[in-house]
Amino acid sequence: MELNDLYRDVILDHNRRPRNFGALEPSDASVEGFNPMCGDRLTLRLRLAGDQISDIRFEGQGCAISTASASLMTEAVKGKTRAEALQLFDRVHRLLTDDAAAAEDLGKLAALSGVREYPARVKCASLCWHTLASALRSSNPQVLPAVTTE
Repeated sequence: MELNDLYRDVILDHNRRPRNFGALEPSDASVEGFNPMCGDRLTLRLRLAGDQISDIRFEGQGCAISTASASLMTEAVKGKTRAEALQLFDRVHRLLTDDAAAAEDLGKLAALSGVREYPARVKCASLCWHTLASALRSSNPQVLPAVTTE
């Protein structure tokens, strides 16, 4: 199996059977993300134990790339500290925009590297990541404006 086929299979699997999809109540942070270009919309909720993401879930509707990216992201950041999750955000952002080498040591997240070939889809894949970064960088994550990727 070629690497591109493997990446495609990971994206399809996470779109068909998204992990960590559904409500999370109570939550310590709830942020909405919206991509007006294609209509992707998601609500990301997370629970923190001190500085660590103890649980994270998402709801909403979007294209296959958006849903798969959110599913992969929630798996990757659960159990990480804020700083670790933000470092991962930076690496994935580089992977999506301009740095194929960023895929090294990203595990399943490397499946998102193929999105770079379709610039219009980068915002679909990065919506959940920008939404997470907004929640993690906020001093008051309960009161956050919606994140829009334009």
